[in-house]
Amino acid sequence: MIRRHITDYLLQALHDTPVVLVNGARQTGKSTLVQSSEVALPHGRQYLTFDDPGLLAAAKRDPNGFIEGLTTPVTLDEIQRAPELFPSIKVAVDRRREPGRFLLTGSANVLLLPSLSESLAGRMEVLTLWPFSQGEKVGAREAFIDTAFTAHPQWSAGESHALQREKLLRLVLASGYPPVAAREAGARREAWFRSYLMTILQRDVRDIANIADLTAIPQVLQLTASRVGSLLNFADLSRGLGLPQTTLKRYFALLKTTFLVELLPAWSGNLGQRVIHSPKVYLNDTGLLAHLLGLTVERLVMEACLIGGVLENFAIMELKKQSAWSQTHPQLYYWRTASGHEVDIVLEDSAGRLVGIEVKASATLGASDVRGLQTLARAAGKRWIRGLVLYTGDQVIPFARDLHAIPLPFLWMAD
Repeated sequence: MIRRHITDYLLQALHDTPVVLVNGARQTGKSTLVQSSEVALPHGRQYLTFDDPGLLAAAKRDPNGFIEGLTTPVTLDEIQRAPELFPSIKVAVDRRREPGRFLLTGSANVLLLPSLSESLAGRMEVLTLWPFSQGEKVGAREAFIDTAFTAHPQWSAGESHALQREKLLRLVLASGYPPVAAREAGARREAWFRSYLMTILQRDVRDIANIADLTAIPQVLQLTASRVGSLLNFADLSRGLGLPQTTLKRYFALLKTTFLVELLPAWSGNLGQRVIHSPKVYLNDTGLLAHLLGLTVERLVMEACLIGGVLENFAIMELKKQSAWSQTHPQLYYWRTASGHEVDIVLEDSAGRLVGIEVKASATLGASDVRGLQTLARAAGKRWIRGLVLYTGDQVIPFARDLHAIPLPFLWMAD
């Protein structure tokens, strides 16, 4: 079994927090993680899942009695199916505040459901489990983020990391979802994704929303997939789907709540420039993106114009995964000014220090590829740490003391 990199943080949270929630999209490995020997055995933790209809009915019928009757510590799997339990868990914790009493998992983001998250404010720590990172797949703990914020990064000019282009594209298109990560591209992988999306619509979306007709949601997801890396524009999506914006926004909120869609907010930092404020939209997994758009390595080779958005989506999700276990734990943004200067990814740590990252599909670079980073560096002043260009070439290239191009595989190098 692949050890997940957030395991140590989960164990720490259970050591000092009464309620710990591990959430994330369905099939990212949450149940496997909480039932692992490291998590479940030390305290004889009981495991109950609300995928069991009888258990779910009992919890809904008498939430207070259900919680009072539990022997803690306990793991409650798929808690979003029984939201009635949150107030009862709060009462139980307030009566006896012991670390690790309740370990919850959920396939819906409770932080986007205020009635649920507010009931456990100050009592619950939330961890997100994404599909496998590249490092998790190969058994290496990535340190890219922490390295990027250090004074003297490990990489140096001329250092190389060769990865044949088609092999890199195959790796990027492969899914990080545990059940499908080892499957070869083809009919079996496509069948899994079709079944997966149907399950989410029939179970998770219906659990959190009272929507009679769900037939348009797959269309919303597919159109969103075709817009990855673009600004979220509901007017444009509404025209493309023929749906009212109010309906579209509700559907989109459901896709975000079930972790299928990720928004990258704009960074401004009060630098005195007019900036774009709309978020950019991405999917949680490039394997899912490939399924929705019919992308293959062969197609990307023939239609090179498609590669940029896919690589950007891939890099952003790898960084989002790594931020969960990095020591720096930065927030992720993008930056774009009204005059056209742009940086694909801005990492900001708790002290306000910045690392800018551009993602380029090309194996060769020119001065124009670092112009956005140079503009942001001037505007950020002392807050600026460095700029990096992730590209498909094979050598580290210095553009300045604090500005380097590095091969994309450096993104998942080990510490």
